[in-house]
Amino acid sequence: MPGHFEPIPGGGAAVALDDVEISIIRSLAVQLLELIGPGPGGEPSDDPLAELFAEGPSEPPADPVLHRLFPDAYGGPGAPEDAASRAELDEHSSEFRRFTENDLRAGKREDALAVIRSLDGIGSAEGAVLKLTQGESVQWMRALNDLRLAIGTRLDITDEEDTDLLYRLPDEDPRKPMVMAYLWLGGLQETLVETLMP
Repeated sequence: MPGHFEPIPGGGAAVALDDVEISIIRSLAVQLLELIGPGPGGEPSDDPLAELFAEGPSEPPADPVLHRLFPDAYGGPGAPEDAASRAELDEHSSEFRRFTENDLRAGKREDALAVIRSLDGIGSAEGAVLKLTQGESVQWMRALNDLRLAIGTRLDITDEEDTDLLYRLPDEDPRKPMVMAYLWLGGLQETLVETLMP
């Protein structure tokens, strides 16, 4: 079990984590929360329907990590290059973002908070075993994916070739700790996905 998730009876998953691993995952989840931000804020509305249709931002985030976590809905590779088509795609992406980004951010915040809460719940025993329910496992899977996307963006990883180069980085490279976290989280995520497959 050390270093990888295993299924547990009744659904869910378990993994043995030491204090350093708990600290790393928790710290990364807290940083992700800070990056995503606190949400729209303000006083809750008396009108639940108005809250449901609250509008979010229409412009893509300037931070490359946030743009990776909240990409444009339209465009990307293979999209038309002419100015008129590009403008139309940008307009559609803007509208889509305006009505979905608040909910997407809230979901990512909840996933990161679930990671932090579950880590806080296991204490600091050496070789502590983290046990997750099926629902918590899904939240962890999504949060691990978000953490890997964030780190991968900071490392300029765009395809599998980039990942292969990371394995060959010399130890003195300042990116090495981030690379090790990226690869380790990938292993955790892969084993967690395997536990969730029927």
